[in-house]
Amino acid sequence: MRIGMMVDSYKPYISGITNYVEINKQYLEQAGHEVFVFTFGDLDYKDEEKNIIRSPGLPLADTGFYLSMRYSRQAKKLLQTMDIAHVHHPFLSGRLALRYCRPVKIPIIYTNHTRYDLYAQTYLPMMPEEVSQGLLQSYMPPFCKAVDLVITPSPGMEKVLRELKVEGEIEIVPNGVDLKDFRSAEPIPRETFGFTKDDILLVYAGRIALEKNLPFLLEAFRGVSRAIPNVHLMLIGGGVQQYEEEIHDLINELDLSSRVRTTGRIPYNQLPAHLAMCDIFVTASVTEVHPLSVIEAMGAGLPVMGIESVGVGDTIEDGVTGFLATEDLPTFTAKLTRLCLDPQLRQQMSQSAREVSSVYAIERTTELMLEHYERLSADFKPRKGSWRTRLRSLVEPFIS
Repeated sequence: MRIGMMVDSYKPYISGITNYVEINKQYLEQAGHEVFVFTFGDLDYKDEEKNIIRSPGLPLADTGFYLSMRYSRQAKKLLQTMDIAHVHHPFLSGRLALRYCRPVKIPIIYTNHTRYDLYAQTYLPMMPEEVSQGLLQSYMPPFCKAVDLVITPSPGMEKVLRELKVEGEIEIVPNGVDLKDFRSAEPIPRETFGFTKDDILLVYAGRIALEKNLPFLLEAFRGVSRAIPNVHLMLIGGGVQQYEEEIHDLINELDLSSRVRTTGRIPYNQLPAHLAMCDIFVTASVTEVHPLSVIEAMGAGLPVMGIESVGVGDTIEDGVTGFLATEDLPTFTAKLTRLCLDPQLRQQMSQSAREVSSVYAIERTTELMLEHYERLSADFKPRKGSWRTRLRSLVEPFIS
């Protein structure tokens, strides 16, 4: 089977979607399928993977995203040889999938990875919530109706889509993680970073970005550090330079520079060893749909402290694999403090987290997704579509 993954951005930009596509591509290829990633970006960038198809675009500052409304002629022709198109961003890539794949009768799957409602509130704070919600309710239902299958990684995200008035079939397929390296990782010696075996080491791994709610996490950690003298926090990941600098400034303002260690971006193959060195995974993000970083931490045997929300709340069982709190600073801080002070509880949660993580093993989730690919590819009966769609199918061979 020839599978086209369509994403607005890919490496060297790192995100949960980037990791998802890379890991799934590897496993599908091992199963004998051909997988192509269609994206935008620097045409001179040298990919270590095969079949990464880039079209030119306008770079958006240093965000890692490129803006374009079309694929190159070569990319479009290749895309139209796929057996199935799997879209991971609904706006640019999604519209191109409908434009290029629908006329030539290629089935389209869309996976909703992102809380676009919360991203709008985070990055467009001057826009009234009613306006951003209204725009999504205008766009998402017709887009989801136009594709052949909508996938969501968690039940909570299905509920969000229904609240946006999305109708029709929605299948839940968890985002898979290659857990074997996380389960077997040898920890980095703590003295490498100046920690001791008696320190309680918290870790956050992910992008250093506005939507990750890191100021809240640092405020909570300050409260914990006042009560526990040997607790430390490690922040693993990078982001837009300006926001990284703001986080470093905040660490200094909170007088946490001796208790918080930042690593910047690290190679993904080094992440398991970093996690294995730590005691607790922490996140304050409420914008996750299905947090791969949380699942990776569970695979490494770390209990998780998070906020009750879509994604994190779907993944963590409060009191079993970690703790969940409301987005209330005293409550979050109190629960995190308890977890730090109770090593026996951490050990129990560690074992449970490892066991539960198997639900998200890439071997299992890839098989689930393949069933949908094969079903749609075999049984696809394209809808007649509007007169615009039929007209476009006639002129498509002559335009790029």
